[in-house]
Amino acid sequence: MELFDICDENGIPTGKTVERSRAHREGIRHRTAHIWVIRTVEGRGQVLLQKRSQNKDSFPGQYDTSSAGHIQAGDEPLASAQRELLEELGIEASEDQLIFIGNFRNQYEEEFHGSIFKDNEVSFVYVYDDPVEIEELNIQEEELECVEWFDLETTYQECKNRNEKFCVPMGSLELLREYLGSWI
Repeated sequence: MELFDICDENGIPTGKTVERSRAHREGIRHRTAHIWVIRTVEGRGQVLLQKRSQNKDSFPGQYDTSSAGHIQAGDEPLASAQRELLEELGIEASEDQLIFIGNFRNQYEEEFHGSIFKDNEVSFVYVYDDPVEIEELNIQEEELECVEWFDLETTYQECKNRNEKFCVPMGSLELLREYLGSWI
């Protein structure tokens, strides 16, 4: 059973926990970690996106943040970011290789697999900019189908226009664009 810390609007745990399915059934606020794997090619910023498995409880088969996941009860955001990056992509990142760029609130309600899914998260966002070669990654097949490099600005525009190929949270993309500034 997965337990999450219930948190306030800033992502600070309240001292209470909630089971994953209840958090998503009732929309109880909890925390996640998002990690952007980035690079430049010919002067343009690119992001590595993962294509979510068809078995995921939300947004199956859509392209999402490089790596992301829930922060388990009692865990810290940075340690969770390191764990997710290792589990999903096989990237073993040290603390100083992950750059914290901020957090954002994500709240929505949608139907997936015939059930209502209520998300209410405070997400802690990190950037990983060390070189990454797709063919050297060890992807977690039960979580994702594949990974692919995308142009950052094109992805931003597609997400802004609600292209259903993508499910990248706009708050996370906006933090990344702010962080990168003129680099993009």
